[in-house]
Amino acid sequence: MSEEISVHLAPAAISMSPAASRLRAGGVVVAGSVFVAVCAHLVLPLSFTPAPLSMAPFAVLLLGLLLRPRLAAATLAAYLAEGAMGLPVFAPNSPGGPAHLLGPTGGYLLAYPLAAGLISYLWRRSGRGFAWAAVSATAGDLLILCCGGLWLSALTHGSVRAAMTLGVLPFLPGDVLKITAAAGLAIGWERWRRRRSA
Repeated sequence: MSEEISVHLAPAAISMSPAASRLRAGGVVVAGSVFVAVCAHLVLPLSFTPAPLSMAPFAVLLLGLLLRPRLAAATLAAYLAEGAMGLPVFAPNSPGGPAHLLGPTGGYLLAYPLAAGLISYLWRRSGRGFAWAAVSATAGDLLILCCGGLWLSALTHGSVRAAMTLGVLPFLPGDVLKITAAAGLAIGWERWRRRRSA
């Protein structure tokens, strides 16, 4: 994990001791999970589906682009663990705790660690331009939407078509904006980091 932090978050961290690097990784995980929690509280309920519009997926996409795969996945796993313990990290007006993970948005939430890891993996094996960042973020976003839609379908005993109608299609326009914003911020971060280390 020390390499994950040193290479992508701070050039000066290369000379860090293993203990300091682990401490830094822990700080990144905590800060990242807080960022997701803040975004999760920015929601817009929709009358025709039990899953609200939320900014939490944007946080997942951005963290996937900024962190290495294991660290990205660990950050989102920590977020889910915090919510399962009852901390107020999930969307407001929700049951919280494990009940929230088993509710209508459980499929989306449980896909977060895998999606963040996938985004990071694809992004780090790409040409590193804006288009590649957007493609990587799109892959993770589609994973979240598909898991969420199938989860809703299973909960409501509906068809795959119902899952698409309730859990995927309503979110596509907003997710295009989230993908674009996350990719733009990731490219901006990469450029700033290169200038700083030059």
